[in-house]
Amino acid sequence: MIPRIFSRPAHRLAHRLTLGLVTAVALALPALATVPVQAVTSPHGIKAWLVENHDLPFTALEIRFRGGSSLDAPGKRGAVNLMAGLLEEGAGDMNAQQFAAARDALAAHFRFNSSDDDVSISARFLSENRAKAIALLKQAIVHPRFDPDAIDRVRGQVISNIKSDAKDPNAIAGNTFYRLAFGSHPYGSSDQGTLESVKALTRQDMVDAHAATMARDRVYVAAAGDITPEQLGKLVDTLLDGLPAKGAPMPGPAKDLLTGGTTVVPFDTPQSVILFGEEGLKRHDPDFFPAYVMNEILGGGRFSARLMTEVREKRGLTYGVYSYLAPMDHAQLIMGSLASDNAKAGEAIKVIKQQWAKMAEDGVTKEELDAAKTYLTGSYPLRFDGNSRIARILVGMQMDHLPIDYIATRNKRMEAVTVADVNRVAKRLLKPENLRFVVVGKPVGVHSTDSDGAAASN
Repeated sequence: MIPRIFSRPAHRLAHRLTLGLVTAVALALPALATVPVQAVTSPHGIKAWLVENHDLPFTALEIRFRGGSSLDAPGKRGAVNLMAGLLEEGAGDMNAQQFAAARDALAAHFRFNSSDDDVSISARFLSENRAKAIALLKQAIVHPRFDPDAIDRVRGQVISNIKSDAKDPNAIAGNTFYRLAFGSHPYGSSDQGTLESVKALTRQDMVDAHAATMARDRVYVAAAGDITPEQLGKLVDTLLDGLPAKGAPMPGPAKDLLTGGTTVVPFDTPQSVILFGEEGLKRHDPDFFPAYVMNEILGGGRFSARLMTEVREKRGLTYGVYSYLAPMDHAQLIMGSLASDNAKAGEAIKVIKQQWAKMAEDGVTKEELDAAKTYLTGSYPLRFDGNSRIARILVGMQMDHLPIDYIATRNKRMEAVTVADVNRVAKRLLKPENLRFVVVGKPVGVHSTDSDGAAASN
């Protein structure tokens, strides 16, 4: 299987945002409220969560190591991303082709990835092949080979991605926004690295990145399917035995450097890509639930959201515009994105600022709140479509430090949000003067400004 190596803006615009997945799916209940989530502690003390289901003879397993590409060593940007792409490109005494053949013979599925905040491993395997599948997966996790030919092959894929991103307005917008937001923090640069940094990475850098990120002191495990708690506990110990006890220290908070204004990146395209945002809320801020509902009304996934109504439906300035909360491990944002014809980009930005200010000043109505809560508590059951999805939800819940009964109680918390809650949070969070717009294209009448709104030099 070709390693899944994505550009960082793609990660961020479809952010891991565990809440986005956890909340979206958890709100679907009572469907899952009747399914008990079991806490499992392995004989060696590793904790895992399990939804046991013996209807089908297979298990989905999710493993996350907190830290991810934010743990790239100084001068080694892109090392964790490249390392994650190499985990199944040869392991133990098998080269890449032999490993792939062994995996396919077991009808198993493995996926390895990295993001700003974690290295992730997803696995699916038949019950009859569980022991052999875990033994094979262990080789990839604990004993990756990092063969020179594999490094060169995957390095070439990463370099191709970096070159492609340099011509992609969406990637340019994402890279620019995060550089402005976070500066020298790892969040401020692409987790793929640069052409220069990736070309310079060595096999020893892969070994070091593996040791820094894949350690037992930062692991989260979840499973769903045909496996018992006792079997899962033994499986986890077998799978992770041999990893270092501790990894590299976390990078620390990312200082929000965003200031209000506009940054235009000239790019020859008929449409401008527009990314905008300001500082948001931490996942465990007491106001996070009201903020989540507020955002659904402002720019969530419905056509009735205010931004969609005002920017698309009334004025035809874009096909779609969205806003979202983005709480990361070391920073938090509220963001949005759209694409607009170059001639209409300036008006789109103006309307977004107006709607940002209107919600902050006037709040929401009872009708809007009720509609949003009905949508959020009733529209997600179809997302519970199998063991793999459930396992991802469970591991995300753990990483977000949510209680094990969160799924059963989530709707009640949502229903408790009031108009006063949402309006208070809107005043606190939405500061149109703090919005930074990054525009990639040739927007008519839109110019880069500094933090005071004056014309910036280019």
